Amino acid sequence: MSSFPSSIPRFKKPLFQCFLLLSFSLLATVVPLVAGQTRPSYHLTPATKWMSDPQRPFFQGGEWHLYYLWNSNWDKSNPGSGGTEWYHVTSSDMVQWTSRGVAIRKYQPNPPGGAILGDIETGSSVIDTANSAGFGQNAVVTVLTQMQDGVQQQSLFYSNDAGYTFTAYDCNPVMPNPNPSAKPAFRDPKIFWDDTAGHWVAAVAEGDKIGFYTSANLKSWTYVSGFYPPGVDLGTLECPDVYQIDLDGNPASRVWLLAVGANGYLNRKTTGTAYWAGTWDGTRFTATTSYRWMDEGPDFYATVSWENPNNKYGSRYAIGWMNNWEYAPTLPYYGGFEGQMSLVREVKYRTINGTPTLVSIPLAGYAARFASPVSVTGTTITTDPATASLPSNLAGGAYVIRATVTKADGDDGDKVYFRIKSDGTSNTTIGYDFSDSQVFLARGSDGSDSDTLASGPRTVWDAVRTATNPSGGSRVKLAIYVDQNSVETFVDDEGVTSLSGLIYPNQGAEGIEVVSGGGKLTLTLFSYASFAS
Repeated sequence: MSSFPSSIPRFKKPLFQCFLLLSFSLLATVVPLVAGQTRPSYHLTPATKWMSDPQRPFFQGGEWHLYYLWNSNWDKSNPGSGGTEWYHVTSSDMVQWTSRGVAIRKYQPNPPGGAILGDIETGSSVIDTANSAGFGQNAVVTVLTQMQDGVQQQSLFYSNDAGYTFTAYDCNPVMPNPNPSAKPAFRDPKIFWDDTAGHWVAAVAEGDKIGFYTSANLKSWTYVSGFYPPGVDLGTLECPDVYQIDLDGNPASRVWLLAVGANGYLNRKTTGTAYWAGTWDGTRFTATTSYRWMDEGPDFYATVSWENPNNKYGSRYAIGWMNNWEYAPTLPYYGGFEGQMSLVREVKYRTINGTPTLVSIPLAGYAARFASPVSVTGTTITTDPATASLPSNLAGGAYVIRATVTKADGDDGDKVYFRIKSDGTSNTTIGYDFSDSQVFLARGSDGSDSDTLASGPRTVWDAVRTATNPSGGSRVKLAIYVDQNSVETFVDDEGVTSLSGLIYPNQGAEGIEVVSGGGKLTLTLFSYASFAS
């Protein structure tokens, strides 16, 4: 099974020329309403049209450069049409982003012969500090997928102005499709420099495997090995990511991680980002752990991660596309744009209850975007929402809830439900079950807009998503980031597990309540901070 419906071609996004110099932050203003919805307040969205895969950012010229796939020709009636290109945004803090326009355009003639190799799809950029490719010291070199007539191959583009404009290499493609008549999957190259081996490495998604290639100059590539997920079928693999990270911050416990876009359909999951820890010998990745999910919600895909320049191996940053190919083409989008990114997260590799685990929490910089919190402590959770004694006048479309729930001595409850975006008939529920240490997301009654989905996509949408809290115990901490039509939940202080999902609440649905599934629990702390600016 493909990681997206086989009837829907994989597609990427272009951008409006008229927005080329338009600046806007991810704290976007309200756009015209449909069903009462507004643009997300603190998530990155496109000004118009379709957004999908983020592209790994880099830091140059005093700012972060992030690109995403954009389709200015998005047409819901024909979602596979139009093609994508790379849209450019920059930021000094990775919280607020400024639009810089299209950086690499689709369907452009490639020098010297003028061949059109296709649209501009997912890839990655590196800063060529040693000028190995010959385009200049510190040139930004990008290798990405282009697809024409269903044939995927990798092309090279370079920039000498910090990624604002790019030039196509005149010998593209640098990685031709190995069997163009069969049109196999051959996409999403992720480039990194191997210090020990002294060469560049590309991880390329090739259907049910990840192919590895090496190069001395970023222009000529040699296939060296392939990685197949050991003992598990994860569908069509996409968007690989390969990096080193220290377990528990200890350089002596440094490991390699391979992450991929994957489909957990055989294990009652949906698409997401799976990862393995392992070893890399310069040409081959060998997994030493079973696979795990970076986020167990339905909408965290095409994830990219990048170095923390202040702690190269101790932590990384990551961002994902908040959507799912099972329903992305048919969602009831509003406001003239389609898609959003997740929050940027800081990611660490920690031993949690004996198991090495990728943990993640939103960047600390987001805290400044919220008002001072209001809170209560030491109240009781029952089936009656009044007993939780939440602060009054909790309303608004964007906020963060931080809660600590305890199953104290004498408490006889197991489940707690945080019902958000409620209007009495609809709501989204984030819950926790102490009996099996599971956090869950239930959005089957989020609002009437999602009722418009066809039966297949609706089944995927309505499925309750769960994640096990590896810390367990009789107390749990939840950080619940709610935006206009999304919720991202992180468990415990380090984010030992997370669930991310889109939601479509009804117009005016802003109620919040905390109840049990039966019996009594203790609400040790509940704080609410609304989005402020």
